[in-house]
Amino acid sequence: MIFSSIPFLYYFLPCVLLVYYLMPKAGRNGVLLLFSLLFYTWGEPRYLFVMLAATVLGYGFGLAMERFPKAKKGLLAASILSSLSSLLCFKYADFFLENLGALTGRPIALLKLSLPVGISFYTFQILSYTIDVYRGQAAAQKNLIDLACYVTFFPQLIAGPIVRYTDIARQLRCRAHNLTGIREGTRRFLMGLGKKVLLANLLGEICAAWHQTTDASVLFAWLYAVSFTLHIYFDFSGYSDMAIGLGRLFGFRFPENFQYPYISRSITEFWRRWHISLGTWFRDYVYIPLGGNRKGKPRQFLNIFIVWMLTGFWHGAAWNFLFWGLWFAVLLIIEKTFLLRHLEKSRILGRVYVLLAVIFSFVLFDASSLSEALVCIRQLLGLGGLPLSSPQAAYLLGSNALLLTAAMVGATPAPKIAAQVIARRWPRAASLLESVMLVLLLLLCTAFLVDGSYNPFLYFRF
Repeated sequence: MIFSSIPFLYYFLPCVLLVYYLMPKAGRNGVLLLFSLLFYTWGEPRYLFVMLAATVLGYGFGLAMERFPKAKKGLLAASILSSLSSLLCFKYADFFLENLGALTGRPIALLKLSLPVGISFYTFQILSYTIDVYRGQAAAQKNLIDLACYVTFFPQLIAGPIVRYTDIARQLRCRAHNLTGIREGTRRFLMGLGKKVLLANLLGEICAAWHQTTDASVLFAWLYAVSFTLHIYFDFSGYSDMAIGLGRLFGFRFPENFQYPYISRSITEFWRRWHISLGTWFRDYVYIPLGGNRKGKPRQFLNIFIVWMLTGFWHGAAWNFLFWGLWFAVLLIIEKTFLLRHLEKSRILGRVYVLLAVIFSFVLFDASSLSEALVCIRQLLGLGGLPLSSPQAAYLLGSNALLLTAAMVGATPAPKIAAQVIARRWPRAASLLESVMLVLLLLLCTAFLVDGSYNPFLYFRF
């Protein structure tokens, strides 16, 4: 089940809200846990036990570290090993086996295990909990239901943001429920739904057309690359908005995950704005413990390579994801060496550089193999004797010009700034207009979903 679906919008969510608000406060975490398990079981019943086992182990290690402080380091190592072993088994085992077979010239039988939905996200949340308990930044959770609610909470279970235990530990015990929070949560959820259904899905159709075409051209390659760059932003940021909005409906405040990354003037800035919860997780739990920038430039650059290799690998067990991460590592090192000071002198140069670097990176990210990525990059550069344009590309560009324009503008703060100006000048009219627009947005999204339009969710791959 995904948020942008009729069953979730009109059956699951209303039932959760009704039972949740009818339940006394002491039982509300239990309600959220029950419905979160139902939500997960709906789409992935076979691997429910994997998530529950990981949660129970995290709970046990947290209590043990607090009770036996002299054994904390060993318990932490055991906790990390148990969390990562499940991730390695399901997500990476076949990758290593396949490449080992290729190196030795002796094919090895693959496990061919399907990937449990959300395993990358809930594994990182459990790791952050046990590491924070080890560091003394959080007290071990005594209530298993509360910890399980944190790990399995359905709004952020399958796609983040990666919520740290320290961010919501107090909210698990006591959180405010009021009309302001419900209104803010509803607005945020519907805006995210609109991003997903009306922008990401339609942009995804352009990308699908490129993957299926036999009418290749330079224009079509650029149309695909730009469309996918916008598609992945609205797909993922839309889902994050829906998750943050749902959290507010239940009294939680989740951290922001996107801050208009495509207006960045450097890759350094881009990664402060894109998938913020993942970037800060790797910074605090990998980069800084490795030494960060405290041990000289060579060690800092090595740490950057390690972090970005892991970041790429976190996204998927394939060489294109690994090289995608290393692409950003190289760019970040170049910026820290000399480029950043030059980019700061020109707003236009920096933004053009970031957009081109990101577009080429997402071509690599979306490819099913390195060879496919190289083919697309050659097409973008006009190599290989392709025509500049083609009938299908020209048609898709013309018929989707309004969509592409709306997406480009929507990826900037311009709509938000315009809405704030209107709200300041005509507050009553703005409030009424917002309510009407949100109702229309829900109806329009519903119409698209009932029609059975293209509606995948990219981060189910991770």
